[in-house]
Amino acid sequence: MDGRKTAVTVVFLLCVFTGKPAGGQSVLDVCASCHLNATCDDKADGSGKVCNCKYGFVGNGRTFCQDKDECQIGASKICGQHTTCHNTHGSYYCTCLAGYSPSNSMAIFIPNDGTHCRGASEDRPSSVTLSRSCQVFALDVDECRVSGVCGEGARCRNLDGSFDCSCQVGYRVHDGVEPFHPARDNASCKVVDCGQPVPVEDAVLQALNGTTFGGEAWFVCDDGFVWRRGDNRSVCGADGLWTRPTMVCEEISCGPPVTLPNTNLRWDGSSSPGSAAQYECVDGFYQERGTNISTCSLSGEWGEVSVQCKAECGPFPVLAHSEVLWHNRSVAVHGCVDGYYRWGGSDVSECGSSGVWQEATLTCKAECGPFPVLAHSEVLWHNRSVAVHGCVEGYYRWGGSDVSECLGSGRWREATLTCKAECGPIPILAHSEVLWHNRSVVVHRCVEGYHSWRGSNVSECGSSGQWVEATLKCIETKPPITHLSVFNENCLRWNAEKYEEDTETYKVIYTGSRDYQRSFHDKRKRYVSSRAGQLELCLDLLPVTNYSVSVTAASTGFTASVAASTGLPEPPPPVVHYGEFENPLPTLRLRRSSSTLDPLSVYQVFVIPVEGIVAFDCSSPATSDPSEYVAAQLDLRHVGTEMNFTVGDGRLYGGFHNAPLESGTSYYIILRAVCQWKTEMKSSCVLWAKVRGTSYILRVSSLCGAVFVALATLSVLGGYGFIWCFKKT
Repeated sequence: MDGRKTAVTVVFLLCVFTGKPAGGQSVLDVCASCHLNATCDDKADGSGKVCNCKYGFVGNGRTFCQDKDECQIGASKICGQHTTCHNTHGSYYCTCLAGYSPSNSMAIFIPNDGTHCRGASEDRPSSVTLSRSCQVFALDVDECRVSGVCGEGARCRNLDGSFDCSCQVGYRVHDGVEPFHPARDNASCKVVDCGQPVPVEDAVLQALNGTTFGGEAWFVCDDGFVWRRGDNRSVCGADGLWTRPTMVCEEISCGPPVTLPNTNLRWDGSSSPGSAAQYECVDGFYQERGTNISTCSLSGEWGEVSVQCKAECGPFPVLAHSEVLWHNRSVAVHGCVDGYYRWGGSDVSECGSSGVWQEATLTCKAECGPFPVLAHSEVLWHNRSVAVHGCVEGYYRWGGSDVSECLGSGRWREATLTCKAECGPIPILAHSEVLWHNRSVVVHRCVEGYHSWRGSNVSECGSSGQWVEATLKCIETKPPITHLSVFNENCLRWNAEKYEEDTETYKVIYTGSRDYQRSFHDKRKRYVSSRAGQLELCLDLLPVTNYSVSVTAASTGFTASVAASTGLPEPPPPVVHYGEFENPLPTLRLRRSSSTLDPLSVYQVFVIPVEGIVAFDCSSPATSDPSEYVAAQLDLRHVGTEMNFTVGDGRLYGGFHNAPLESGTSYYIILRAVCQWKTEMKSSCVLWAKVRGTSYILRVSSLCGAVFVALATLSVLGGYGFIWCFKKT
C-alpha cells in the first residue's frame, strides 16, 4: 500500500415541502413563525402544524431554539469509555483519548452506529496479506456532515483527513483567524453589528429594526424641511457599515412676500412656515375690504392676501341748496334743505379710485307755496312739487289734467280738471254683479252660474247726469257636454251647450281592456268638429271589451266620461270543404279568418247518425239525443287558417273522444263555432260532411235564423259546400 487515501463524499438532501390550502383560501401560516433552528411538524392529533426545535436545540420552537450542550452529561455517558466529548452548534462529536483509536478508523465520530474507542492490546489482525492486484485505501470521513460542527454563522470545508471552518457573509471571526478548527482553536463566528445608524443631515431617525447584518433604518426630514428626492433607507452591510441614504431634505422657504399697490409691508424677514407678513395702507389711502395678513405655509407658499386700499377723496362735494344726510369715506348722500325740494338728478357722491369725488347731480328747487284750488275738487296726494286733484263726493271727473306742478319759477302750473255732478245709484243688471266702478263708469260681469251671452258690459254716466246702462245679458251656464251616453254598444250621444253659431271641437279618447286577456290593450283617439246641439258618434269598438270613453270640449277643456262594455257576438262560421264519403275515416278541411275572440272561442265537431229526418239545434249547449255526440273540441287559439280533421281516428280532442264510426251507419258531420264568456254563449253551425249515406233531410234551427226545414241539397262550387234553407209553411 502507498498510504494514499480516497475521499468519499456523502451528500445529504434537505427537502422542504410547502403547502397551501385548496381553493386559494388564506389561513394562518404556522410554519412561517417557526424559529430558524426549528422544524414545522404535524400535530399528533392531526389538528394542524406545530414548531419543534431541531435535534440538538431546546426551546419553544418559535421565539427561541438554543444550542443543547450534549456533553454536559459526561463524555463516558454520551460517547463511551476512553473518549472526549466536543459540543457543536446544534450537535456534538466524539474523539478517542491518547492510546485509543475508534473502531471505525474515523478521527471523529458519533457513537450511534456502535463506534467505540479500543486500546492497542485488543485483538486485531497483525498483518494483512493482499494479493499484488489489490491496493488498500484509507477512506476519508466528511466531518462537515455533522450539523453545526463549525458553529453558528460558519461554513465547513472538508479536508483530506480533517476539516476547517470560515465565516459566512454577515459574520466575522472572533478570537482567531480564518480558517480555524473548532477543536483546536477558540475561534468562532459572530454576526456583524453596525452599531447605531449614521445621522443624516436635516433628517431624524424614524424606525430601526436591528443593528446587525441586514438590519434597516428609516429616516424622515426634520421639522421645517421637506423630502425632495432620494431613498430614505439605510442598511447594515456585511462590512459592518451602514449604507448612507440618498434622501435630500430641503428647508421650506416661502421667499419674500409679494408687494401690493398702495401698501406698506410689515415683515421680520423670516420665510419659514408660520412666518407672517402684514400689509398696511399708505397715507392718503384706507383699507376698503379684504384680509391684510399672509402666512407662510408648509407647502412653501405665502397665503393669499386680498387687502384693497382706496384713495381718500378729502372734503365732501357742496351742492346748491343741499346738505349731506349720510356719509362714510367713499360715499356721501345729499338732500335738499328746508324750503327746497328735489327737482331731479342723483343724490349720491362717490369717491373714485383716483381720489377725486364723482359729484351728485342733485338739483334743488324752491317750493311753490299753497296748492292750487279747483272747483268741486280736493287734493288727493302731494309732495313739494306735485299735487294730484280729484273730484269731491257727488261729482265725477269730466275731463282735463288732474296734476298741478311746481315750476322752476316757484309758481304752480295748475291742473285743468273739470268735475261734474254724478249720475246717482249704479245700474243693476239681471244675473250680474259690479266688477269695478268709479263715479262715471261701471264694469259689470255675470254672477257665478251664468255667462255673458251678448252686449256691452260697461255703464257710463252721461253729461246729463243719467246712466247709459250696459246691454249685457247673462244666461245660465251649463257644462259644454251633457247627457253623455252609449247606445247600440258602439255609439256615443251627447248634448252640446254653446252658442248656436259657434263650432266646437271635441276630442274623444277611448281605452279598452279585457278581464280574460291581460295582454290586450286598445287605446284610440278621434276628433269631431260640429255646430250641432246634439251629437252622435259611432266607434269601432271591439267585442267583449270594457271601455272607458272621455269626451273633451277644446274651447273650455271640460271633459265628460262614460263607461261601456261590448257584448259577445255570434262567431263567424268557417268556410268548409263539404264532401260525402264512403271512407269510415274521412279527412275534412276548413278555412277560417283569425278573430280577436280566439281566447273565448272553440270549434265543436258533432257526429249525428242519419235516421230519416234529423233535427239539430245549433244554439243548444248539448244535444238531447244520446245517439248524437261531440267527437272533438278544438281551441281556436291552436287552429290555423287552414285545418284538416279526420273523423273517427279514436283520439281525444279537448277531452272528447273522436270515436270510430260504425260500419253500415250514415252520419252527418256538423261543425259548430262557439264563443262563450261567463254565462253568455253564441254559436253558429255549418254542415261539414255526410258519411255512407245517400239522401237525407236535415232540420237546422239556427243556421238559417229560425226553425226551418232544410233540404240538404248541395251544390259543390269550387270545393265548398252550401246549405240552401227554405222557410217552413
